[in-house]
Amino acid sequence: MTADYELFALRYATRPANRSDHFIGGDPHDGPMPMDYFVWLARNADRAVVIDIGFTAESGGKRGRQLERCPIDSLTLLGVDPASVEDVILTHMHYDHVGNFARFPKARFHLQEPEIHYATGRYMRHPHLAKSFEPDDVCGVVRLNFDGRVVYHNGPADILPGISVVPTGGHSAGLQFVKVNTRRGVVVLASDVSHFYENMESGRPFTVALHVGDMLEAFDTLRAHAASPELIVPGHDPLVMKRYPPVSHDLEGIAVRLDVPPLQ
Repeated sequence: MTADYELFALRYATRPANRSDHFIGGDPHDGPMPMDYFVWLARNADRAVVIDIGFTAESGGKRGRQLERCPIDSLTLLGVDPASVEDVILTHMHYDHVGNFARFPKARFHLQEPEIHYATGRYMRHPHLAKSFEPDDVCGVVRLNFDGRVVYHNGPADILPGISVVPTGGHSAGLQFVKVNTRRGVVVLASDVSHFYENMESGRPFTVALHVGDMLEAFDTLRAHAASPELIVPGHDPLVMKRYPPVSHDLEGIAVRLDVPPLQ
């Protein structure tokens, strides 16, 4: 059984935004800085593992976010049937990472246990924190747990051979990033530990934060788990689509390969 994976980022939505939207304290050189939305796929001969599952048209529409394509249907473009997927890793439970769980009827969902406590606990009475969660999604994960389909982790964990998770908190109480063995080395999928390359590179945290100190220290944790900075992939940066090659000409702008070195 091989522990190396092909690894892909699939872009399913984008939205216009400004630099001041993405850094606590704003930005002295404000200007356009759009945000992309991704799901990720790790695949080898033995299995396909989906990492985060995007938002639905309904939950995105409430927030002025529009799908360019269904993130789950996009998996079929890479030959993966969502109904056959057995493992889904949820980096956290914000609406844009957990909205399509019903599309995976066979899957186990891997989550840090502090995240479900956060999403159902006292902090959700604060609109500033609750706005990042969709109550129906939270209830859906609770129901999945009653069905025995949520695997809770408390700390770093090996999910499968060649795939592991490391919790950091900061952006959300149970935020975790994912490490995937590939032919170019262990790629660190940061998810929202660093939304953009620039958050980590400049040491300026993103504007949605439960604990700013944990968010800042998480940048160091990412670096400690990556053999080189080019092995870290941020969670929402449009530069990902420019730095990595498309899977094919037909999928340009939709899916890129992360298991090969960046183009620049």
